[in-house]
Amino acid sequence: MKKGDPHSGGGGPQPAGELVPAAFRPRSPTHRRGLEDPFLLDANAEGPILYQHSVLCQTCLPYRNPGEVRLWQQKNGLARLEVQAGRAYDGTKDDFVDVGLPFGAKPRLALYHLNAEALRTQSPTIELDDSLTAFVKRTLGLDPKGRNIRTVKDQLTRLSAADFRFGMAGPEGRSITVKGTVIEGFELWTARDPRQRILWPTTVQFSQRYFESLMRHAVPLNETAVARLSHSAMALDIYTWLAQRLHRVGKGGGTLIPWTALHEQFGHGYERQRDFRRVYRHTLKAVHENYPEAKFDLGEEGMTLWHSRSPVPPRALPVRSS
Repeated sequence: MKKGDPHSGGGGPQPAGELVPAAFRPRSPTHRRGLEDPFLLDANAEGPILYQHSVLCQTCLPYRNPGEVRLWQQKNGLARLEVQAGRAYDGTKDDFVDVGLPFGAKPRLALYHLNAEALRTQSPTIELDDSLTAFVKRTLGLDPKGRNIRTVKDQLTRLSAADFRFGMAGPEGRSITVKGTVIEGFELWTARDPRQRILWPTTVQFSQRYFESLMRHAVPLNETAVARLSHSAMALDIYTWLAQRLHRVGKGGGTLIPWTALHEQFGHGYERQRDFRRVYRHTLKAVHENYPEAKFDLGEEGMTLWHSRSPVPPRALPVRSS
């Protein structure tokens, strides 16, 4: 089966009715070369580790290019995520410029890498250039000097400039809002060549609140599995969700997630649930191939989760702050 979903994060806005097309086309020679990289070990082997914050494993960024939209909302149960597109200072114009919303697989990959670097160095300040280029080459098999690396850096700029808000319904009718800024500051480099006019970060500063929370709530991800799913934003979201969710399911019984809840969490862009189910089943199969320890049943009522091992051995669990 060809793995993927139509929300890989490239190009302009796509029609909601497009179901599987880009998802299941044969991989490009560039992507195949990436999968043959000697650094990419078996998905079950002990290899490089990435991390995602547990809250962001449960809520998703846009899959597709939202175009001129500046505000994005996504819901998962009682929790709601709102992402607002930001602005960044452009020294060549001596002015602030609009930066679009992050979308697709690439800002997800960039954030996994930033989280891993912050945990590795035990610092909220991350120097990006060489480490990000090497990471993108490993996971995406991209030419570090090519157009695609500039696309990754553009998505990282969007992620850096965005403002995050998390909302949740509390007890006794209370409503809770947390303004959870992920990246507090960033240094941009501007290309001199007007044909390559793009801003991208060379240094990123996590907010202290996010960094401290990440130290306590980082979910480890297998980099090899992530690389194999890197062409699909939906696959990455399902993988990270299962990575943080399955090991917390009680050993005594399963937890049913109805199709309506799955559609709400992963189905933005699919108005008809039957269309979403079709793509979700295909994408879940790809995820399971790269997380074979995951135990679940998929039926007419929804998805039943069973207690499963983490996709990463205990030796790689995140360092926790004292």
